[in-house]
Amino acid sequence: MKLIIGNKNYSSWSLRPWLLMAHHQLAFDEERIPLDEPGTKDRILKASAAGKVPVLKDGDLTVWDSLAICEYVSEKYLENRGWPADINARAEARAVSAEMHSGLSAIRGQMPMNCRATGRSVPMTPELEQEIARVDSLWSHYRQKYGANGSWLFGEFSIADCMFAPVTSRFVTYGVALSDTARAYQQQVLNSEAMQAWVQAGREETEIVEADEAGA
Repeated sequence: MKLIIGNKNYSSWSLRPWLLMAHHQLAFDEERIPLDEPGTKDRILKASAAGKVPVLKDGDLTVWDSLAICEYVSEKYLENRGWPADINARAEARAVSAEMHSGLSAIRGQMPMNCRATGRSVPMTPELEQEIARVDSLWSHYRQKYGANGSWLFGEFSIADCMFAPVTSRFVTYGVALSDTARAYQQQVLNSEAMQAWVQAGREETEIVEADEAGA
């Protein structure tokens, strides 16, 4: 397999499938295409007509979109261990993953992922405040509900953790205060070996994407 990604410092969508594959120590090659540079769009279009990263190449197959890649990897290489084994937990994990994938637009738009940055401050709009409270509620609820089986949202590490991983980094960058349970979950993600490797690599990058340098 080859996973084509953007900057590790900025590309939250690239992080998600990378984290799933790295956590499970799957063998894959990595191709990084720095974003917002001359030639970036052409390089990505050669990989996928969708024109966005991440892109997974596996033989003759091309899969794009973070969640679709995670689903494929789970089915083909992880014996479906990307999702919880229990049907109810699996349904809930898919629901929160889909919510992160298609919603929470204020967090994604006003708090872009930036692994290098800390101490940033952005205006706290009502929409942003509401979404932060929603994320805190989700993390707290599911970690308490399934925490007896492990430290992740649904006990064992799952795609749901991958979907929320960029948010754990965002909340560090912008100094977001969390409840004790949500903060413990945030630290669980940030302290994981694969996440630390990604963040460290992101901090070592030198490219700057001005649109993602939010806050002061």
